[in-house]
Amino acid sequence: MPLAGSSTGVQGLPGALSAQRRARDLDAVADAWVDVVVVGGGVTGAGVALDAASRGLSVALLERSDLASGTSRWSSKLVHGGLRYLAHGEIGLARESARERAVLMGATAPHLIRPLPFLVPDVAGRSVSALAGLGGRLGDAVRLSVPGGRGSLRSTRRVSATAVARLVPGVRSGSGGVVFWDGQLTDDARLVVALARTAAAYGAHVLTGAHVTAVDGTDVHLALPGGAAMTVRAGVVVNAAGVWAQKLAPGIRLVPSRGSHLVVPAELLGSPSAALTVPLPGSRSRYVFALPAPAGLVYVGITDEPVAGPPGDDDPKPSDAEIGQLLDTVNQVLATPLERSDPVGSYAGLRPLVLPSSAGTGPGGATADLSRRHLLSWDGPVLTVVGGKLTTYRAMAEQAVDEVIARLGRGAAHSRTARLPLVGAAPRAALPRVAAAPRLVARYGTEAPTVEALGSEPVVEGRPETLGELRFAVRAEGARTVADLLDRRTRIGLVPAHRARASMVAERILAEET
Repeated sequence: MPLAGSSTGVQGLPGALSAQRRARDLDAVADAWVDVVVVGGGVTGAGVALDAASRGLSVALLERSDLASGTSRWSSKLVHGGLRYLAHGEIGLARESARERAVLMGATAPHLIRPLPFLVPDVAGRSVSALAGLGGRLGDAVRLSVPGGRGSLRSTRRVSATAVARLVPGVRSGSGGVVFWDGQLTDDARLVVALARTAAAYGAHVLTGAHVTAVDGTDVHLALPGGAAMTVRAGVVVNAAGVWAQKLAPGIRLVPSRGSHLVVPAELLGSPSAALTVPLPGSRSRYVFALPAPAGLVYVGITDEPVAGPPGDDDPKPSDAEIGQLLDTVNQVLATPLERSDPVGSYAGLRPLVLPSSAGTGPGGATADLSRRHLLSWDGPVLTVVGGKLTTYRAMAEQAVDEVIARLGRGAAHSRTARLPLVGAAPRAALPRVAAAPRLVARYGTEAPTVEALGSEPVVEGRPETLGELRFAVRAEGARTVADLLDRRTRIGLVPAHRARASMVAERILAEET
């Protein structure tokens, strides 16, 4: 096993995104021809890059900032089966979500996803828990109807007051509830990094810090750090820029919606092992979740607020009204209500919701009522793929690459990604045998021993992240800045006080490794 800090620790890992590889990829694509340029390094863009590269196409994935630097790191970290879609009568979308959840949990990334119980306590109202039970059983039926769904999760059931107190000790005592099951990602940004690295292992050129400024026919113009410019020529450009997709496709109609979360110490809810689920007042299909998270935290979310005007480049922030809405909703069922001073952090992301062509000139009703279906739209050589959900990224990518191959007239006709494990993946039964700390296995899978060998010292005292994780991020995962290390490869940045303490350590690691 390599010594901590040695330079040999990541040699031979598939798709390692080192600084040396980045330099080679820049040289390879400069003024060169590739079959597909993918714009946007979020989950959709990384998924498209992997699907295209695994079908034999030459690919350049271009991201202006960093992998998962936009919406893909601001989700609820759920791989869900679409219960909300059932409430809106969108059976096809619910089946697609359930199918893609089974693919992720069974083949693509078993190491990154765990089954998670969701508790709807009776103290939220017996009619509420009864409706949740009905919805859960419908979700179970949908799960059983898709390949790989049987056996992937437990079935919905009523639980006793004793079970409620064990699952979420912070709930007011004395009543039972309903539990249904879904999937939870260890970290949404880690999924994106794994997708990009797997695409790189199939030959894709993955370039962060490459800002596409214009597409002129087959020429894709981009700006690089330091003021340099470059042109890549492409057969097809896939626009996977999310809420910023209109910069390359002004004709599509998006209604950004902000989803916000609060970061709360888990001890304030009794360190729950289940997701507390509370209906938003006045709604029968929207819930606020208190989701158990790593590092002794709970994420309380999620809101659905329309955002006026085109999105800017700064990270969105929860509004004061959203913070109040989240706290007020979850406090309905807690024995000790959360106070405004309790959250230690917060985050928000923008959903790229597609406005239907029948919707006239404005968004009309609330964004919560807009479908989460995705859009594929051609404009010359540019194919825009936008909308959808993190759970269904693979299906979106497959459909987009089908269109690309039909346009180019080459490449494998059928996608491989439903059976293609990402870097670090292994069958769920094999993961406990990986010789590394379970926390690292849950983030890096079979690569966890390599990460562990690079250093076990904590980045911040009292938190679990290690110096080895920072070193691995620079050597194998394309991290180039402090923000890459603290806000995406690890999630220390979700707690600003911890981020401040970790910044000097991250700067030191970058200096040592570059």
